[in-house]
Amino acid sequence: MKHRLLAAAAALALAATAAACGSGSGGGSAAPASTGPARLTVWIMDGSVTDELAKRFETEYEAAHRGVDLDIQIQAWDGIGERVTAALASTDAPDVIEVGNTQVAQYAASGGVKDLTDKVSDLAGSDWIPGLAQPGNIDGRQYGVPWYAANRVVVYNKELFAEAGIEAPPRTRDEWLEITAKLNEGGNQGIYLTGQTWYALAGFIWDEGGDLAVKDGDRWKGALDSPQALAGMDFYKRLQALGKGPKDADEANPPQHEVFAQGKVAQMINVPGGAARVLEVEPGMKGKMGFFPIPGKTADKPGAVFTGGSDLIIPEASKNQDAAYEVVKALAGEKFQTDLAKTMNFVPNRASLAHVLDADEGTAAMARGAAAGRATPNTPNWAAVEATSVIKQYMTAVLTGKDPAAEARKASETITTTLNSGS
Repeated sequence: MKHRLLAAAAALALAATAAACGSGSGGGSAAPASTGPARLTVWIMDGSVTDELAKRFETEYEAAHRGVDLDIQIQAWDGIGERVTAALASTDAPDVIEVGNTQVAQYAASGGVKDLTDKVSDLAGSDWIPGLAQPGNIDGRQYGVPWYAANRVVVYNKELFAEAGIEAPPRTRDEWLEITAKLNEGGNQGIYLTGQTWYALAGFIWDEGGDLAVKDGDRWKGALDSPQALAGMDFYKRLQALGKGPKDADEANPPQHEVFAQGKVAQMINVPGGAARVLEVEPGMKGKMGFFPIPGKTADKPGAVFTGGSDLIIPEASKNQDAAYEVVKALAGEKFQTDLAKTMNFVPNRASLAHVLDADEGTAAMARGAAAGRATPNTPNWAAVEATSVIKQYMTAVLTGKDPAAEARKASETITTTLNSGS
């Protein structure tokens, strides 16, 4: 999921003209030259920054922090889990590593990640967007420092909205259903929503006050069978029925941007970068797409969304932990966060910086939605739940007429077993 969000969001990248972080980037003073490291190694994932932005940060940070030599190394996503795990277990680890936000729990469980709880206040943690901060916090301890986020919005066809006499996007769930039904006429689809777009389902469940799984003492328990989660599934079923999306596939089968590019779909749930992919298929859609946050139950708050993105961690094996923290502080600071958002069109880690994306309709909608961002259950075993496809199978079962409560109980039992495996 992390890879998908980055690939889509990176497609929106602008020219690297923003100035990178300098002495005012929130980095503070470095360790004295006599005790500071000669070299700090920083792993950054491919697609997170432009080469120009990385180079400017490196050059200006070194100029402001005498005695520090930054070595920023760009890492490929393929095989990154194995490389990070090996690095954390080594005696010669990088000093700072960018990781997917939902990967922090897995890495922290190894004992190889530095606890940064006492640094949260210094890093303006009270301003972090919730969905990005949560995955880095394990049992009340902060191991991952939020770096940037990306989340889904509704991409819509402005022409089809106008033809249907719809002047403004919906702001509530009820309005959304009403408008989508109106759009679902004349051979058009009001929305293209597949039967297994489970990140969208998660948002509807969270809006109802439910969750995918909850912690009960020292154990986890699947929660799809709670009344709140069932209400979220019911809304998903009603919305999905207003289009012709397959009930037994996810948004990649077929790729939903290709379906949307045909011009007969009024809405799809996607990251803003999905619009760029539509244009790759059908350049004639340029200027015809708009964006709005996924509506919530009330007009004053957008719907909950899964927040994908990245955190920064410091390995326990780093020989330069104090100096490494200063780099993390600079990368997570207001100055560089602003530059990163403007250059890469990512949502910055701080709620107070959401306005920096206002100039772009898609990313502005994404930033507004990020305020209601959430994360998947914060356990190292959540990746195993995703691998079983249990939630997708549950959704298809309900959408094809099986009893929601019975199917939810079965899925919850599987989630419970998987999450407690090895505990």
